Amino acid sequence: MKKSLLILMSIVMVAMLAACGSDKKSDNNNTSTDTSNGTDTQTEQKTDDTAKTGAPVTIRMFQFKVEIAEALDKLKAEYEKSHPNVKLEIETVGGGADYGAALKAKFASGEEPDIFNNGGFNEMETWLNRLEDLSDQPWVADALDVAKVPMTKDGKIYGMPMNIEGYGFVYNKDLFAKAGITTLPKTYTELADAAKKLKDAGITPFANGYQEWWILGIHNFNVAVANQDDPKAFVEAMNAGTGTLVGNKTFENWTKLLDLTLQYSNDNPLTTDYNTQVTMFASGQAAMMQQGNWTQVQIDGVNPDLNLGVLPMPISDDAAANDNLYVGVPNNWVVNKNSKVKAEAKEFLNWMATSDIGKKYMVEEFKFIPAFKSVEVSDPAILGDIANDVIAYSKEGKTKSWNWFMYPEGVTQELGSAMQAYIAKKLDQKGLFEQVDKSWKDLAKK
Repeated sequence: MKKSLLILMSIVMVAMLAACGSDKKSDNNNTSTDTSNGTDTQTEQKTDDTAKTGAPVTIRMFQFKVEIAEALDKLKAEYEKSHPNVKLEIETVGGGADYGAALKAKFASGEEPDIFNNGGFNEMETWLNRLEDLSDQPWVADALDVAKVPMTKDGKIYGMPMNIEGYGFVYNKDLFAKAGITTLPKTYTELADAAKKLKDAGITPFANGYQEWWILGIHNFNVAVANQDDPKAFVEAMNAGTGTLVGNKTFENWTKLLDLTLQYSNDNPLTTDYNTQVTMFASGQAAMMQQGNWTQVQIDGVNPDLNLGVLPMPISDDAAANDNLYVGVPNNWVVNKNSKVKAEAKEFLNWMATSDIGKKYMVEEFKFIPAFKSVEVSDPAILGDIANDVIAYSKEGKTKSWNWFMYPEGVTQELGSAMQAYIAKKLDQKGLFEQVDKSWKDLAKK
């Protein structure tokens, strides 16, 4: 990564850290075709060397990021080629399939994975007795310091950051131009005006995938939390049972934004899943969707020539307060401390982060904004328009925090369910707030 990008991401993440998929399940255990254009010249030998010279081993990997499943399967073939006695079994469970519940089921059945994902903060605490201390791994010195915060406890590091991501309203610049929108909306009123212009031009303004609880309960709800005067204090109050949404002006404004997306929505948003949402947007059937740079690979698979950008998600008419994207570390790779092949598992993770092939896949195939100092992004076109806007907003310090990893376990699912009831008009705003208060308080006691 270029020095300027390193500096800007470090600055952004310091401020940001003050504070995911589709419905399908895919098993990527098939043998992949070798697509290598280079060789590994890095330092995987610094960790345990038995994966190259010892008895055959199988590393079971259970991960949630559907967007990289195909590329990860190709990377598996690269690793198995250079480590011929290692077999990687990769299973992917994404988004609407509730990765957390699926992971618990894996452990309960005795099929414990060797490598899995953990979001950090409260989620790290939940799984701490299963997490291997990775503080001595070679990649640690290369990771951005702030990217290590979610998985750090008592000076020990329990997870390797996956990447850096950001989200807002991804928009189609050509459809905006077709509707005569010349000024990008940064306030609620400007966004409402833009949506009306799009509709008047015969263009569906928003592709909403509100069948997915996580689009609502994780990313959308976070808009209201991140816009609190002190997001961390708000979450702590909710966790302590002393906080409330009722009477909170920021949450009242936030529901107006949700209502706006429904007023100018695609048909049947509550039965539109993630895949359909992204495909609808990528095929030009809608001008905007609430998503982030993780969608670039899927969008490119439908139409690699789209001219894209990312807009803020404004909840008021204060342009300065609303002109932000939401940026954070989406997840981390962790090693099961009880795994019989944890040395080999740690070696694989180190190889992903430090080898030439691993770095290449991280940027060119996964389209990740790297969380490591040495990973270069030589050409902005590699990551795509969405990531480049995330980086541009980050460089200007226009970011707000991700907060959901600090909620009690199960809260995000309950938030998604309550918001779906609100969208279905089974709850009004007051009912939504009261249900969220109750669910949060109940789960915080467990």
